[in-house]
Amino acid sequence: MDTIDSPHALRDLYGTVSPLAERKVLPRLDRHCRAFINLSPLVVIATADAAGGMDASPRGDAPGFVLVLDDAHLLLPDRPGNNRVDSYGNIVASPGVGLLFFVPGIDETLRVNGKAAVITDAAKLAQAASHGKTPKAGLLIAVEEAFFHCGKALKRSRFWNSDDHVAREAFPSLGKIIADQTGQCSAEEADARIASDYVNKLY
Repeated sequence: MDTIDSPHALRDLYGTVSPLAERKVLPRLDRHCRAFINLSPLVVIATADAAGGMDASPRGDAPGFVLVLDDAHLLLPDRPGNNRVDSYGNIVASPGVGLLFFVPGIDETLRVNGKAAVITDAAKLAQAASHGKTPKAGLLIAVEEAFFHCGKALKRSRFWNSDDHVAREAFPSLGKIIADQTGQCSAEEADARIASDYVNKLY
């Protein structure tokens, strides 16, 4: 199998980067970045552990749930989950993060890279309270790069096109999947627990 094993070979394959693609990378958040984050109800965060093992995880809430503290800092609040804390464990070991922000109906996305710290500061986290509950922890992210990503991927995938949405009954429920993969419960038991969590443990 032919492989690329050097930066020079990779650049030779793809050619030069356009000046616009190089210059669009900002060291701070400008007004367009801030506005996009304030519209975004969904962000995917990528992290790595000390050995380089990778993880990517979605985070979502009402638009603007990721707080823009200033042009160089974001606050990403934690919401109740399964307590695996994969992302947080990685950040404690290795603080580098990559964020990908989505806005429904807009094909372009926003990429933000930087360093994160897990914080428990009550005063800061109170700014991110939702449904009367203050998160127990959050990520304070120091922005190092921010740039918009063109919409080709979302256009090709027709991601926002409702005509292409998969019917829910066409794929097994999460409870069925968990039951099959773990053998620790029935699909009905797992689905009942998940349904309860979706109602009672979102915040």
